[in-house]
Amino acid sequence: MQAAQDRSRPPLRAIIFDVDGTLAETEETHREAFNRTFAEFGLSWNWDRALYRRLLKVSGGKERMRAYAEQADPDRIGDGFDAMAAAMHRRKTALYTAAVESGGVPFRPGVARLIEQARAAGLTLAVATTTSEANVIALFNAVTGGEGPGWFACIACAEQAPRKKPDPQVYDLVLERLGMPAESCVALEDSTNGVRAARAAGIPVIVTESIYTQGDDFTGALAVHPDLSSVTLEDIRALSWAR
Repeated sequence: MQAAQDRSRPPLRAIIFDVDGTLAETEETHREAFNRTFAEFGLSWNWDRALYRRLLKVSGGKERMRAYAEQADPDRIGDGFDAMAAAMHRRKTALYTAAVESGGVPFRPGVARLIEQARAAGLTLAVATTTSEANVIALFNAVTGGEGPGWFACIACAEQAPRKKPDPQVYDLVLERLGMPAESCVALEDSTNGVRAARAAGIPVIVTESIYTQGDDFTGALAVHPDLSSVTLEDIRALSWAR
């Protein structure tokens, strides 16, 4: 009976990548851009690594700033806070993209090889992220010489899916655009929120831990790896088949 059920499962057709911490170890560059922005805006805020790891439990840069202000600087929360946060986020994005475009943020180990294997096998690739489109394009331009966006059938970002992970909105959007059932896809994530979002959309998920998510609770993931250096497309197919 079990074998018959396994044969009924659709074959793997698509791999959906998160960006920050999954495709590239970008979060440290984000943190540095946040701190430069705070200084430019005359704020005494400074996010060290330990604090930033805690703040990453909140998805989205503007949302992260609000969560921090509510706890550490509540007097700033008022009618003008959202406008200030939006302005700071725009500046932070500009600083981040400039840093990425300088070439200092490569793909994580194994990512380029896995993408190459998937493309050669005719699988569809997609991106599901809560970061901004400018951040994604800056990364692809720097790492792939501008070719990267063309490798992906769908790139869904914060602008198209404003409800941040763990809400499944961005994954639901990718499935709609691809026209594929969730069970024919696998998501690659690095965070608890990412796992929860993918699973809420019905998508099996594999975790590749980042420097800011090592040791987190990844309940619901098919597997957890330190990176993708030893993970092949056949490994992903096997995990997808065995779920």
